[in-house]
Amino acid sequence: MDRIALRGLRARGFHGALPEERSLGQTFVVDVVLGTDIRPAAAADDLERTVHYGVVAQEVVEIVSGEPFALIETLAERIAARCLDHGAVREVEVTVHKPQAPITVPFDDVTITIKRSRA
Repeated sequence: MDRIALRGLRARGFHGALPEERSLGQTFVVDVVLGTDIRPAAAADDLERTVHYGVVAQEVVEIVSGEPFALIETLAERIAARCLDHGAVREVEVTVHKPQAPITVPFDDVTITIKRSRA
């Protein structure tokens, strides 16, 4: 399976279990890897036969900046489900980064990664 990757998509969201996360918000970073077969699109040089990654990027940002969730696990699931709505996408890997997580020790990042495919 071929891969189309979007790395470092950024959006402000209000996700988290703590009240201050829900009221103040923070920047989330998302990586999406779409599993697809690019051969039909490449052979025809036709955007309609592949995944329009610009549209996917916009949808991811809209989800992150939209409805708040207590868990980034839920956020990742919603992003994965939306990506699988695109007909050419057979599987998706979503990583949600929460670099400003409320942790009391020094850290670089907190991430959740999920992989989903069509049933």
